[in-house]
Amino acid sequence: MFCRPAHRPFAFLALPLLAALSLLAACQEQPKTDPERQAKAYALYEGYKKDFPEAAEMRPEEALKLWRESGVVFIDARSEAERAVSTLPGAVSEHDYLADPDRFAGKQAVIYCTIGYRSGVLVQKLAAKGIAAANLASGILGWLHAGGTLVDASGVPTKRVHVYGRTWDLAPLAYTAVW
Repeated sequence: MFCRPAHRPFAFLALPLLAALSLLAACQEQPKTDPERQAKAYALYEGYKKDFPEAAEMRPEEALKLWRESGVVFIDARSEAERAVSTLPGAVSEHDYLADPDRFAGKQAVIYCTIGYRSGVLVQKLAAKGIAAANLASGILGWLHAGGTLVDASGVPTKRVHVYGRTWDLAPLAYTAVW
């Protein structure tokens, strides 16, 4: 006759459960150095690009150069709550840009979000309507890793960045990520 010990009726589940939890924790562990964080951000972005293959893109280093030359308008495709934490300097919301795109004539429109997914989808959607813009490759994370800065809602420089969720907590270590 088979008899399970009364004091540990589900002990046989303990090891598989612990193994699963350990694997989950390892999968969620974020890179420890800035170069590793940057590489992971770019890898995520590269994986997302299949969902917006027709979207033009711009590397963060090129966007930073254009920004220094006042030749770009940044369009923030993130939510109002995300923008309230921080934005790229001089960025406008998607709504504000689309309300009067002629106001930005002569400037390259570059759309961004946390990693470049939402902005890539938007760039492709706008291109179908005849509105030219480029997706900021790897988004606000790429911008920061390229040496770009952020401002808060008042325009004051900040080291806080909204990263949408834990998966995208890949900003340089000098920044405080929130989600």
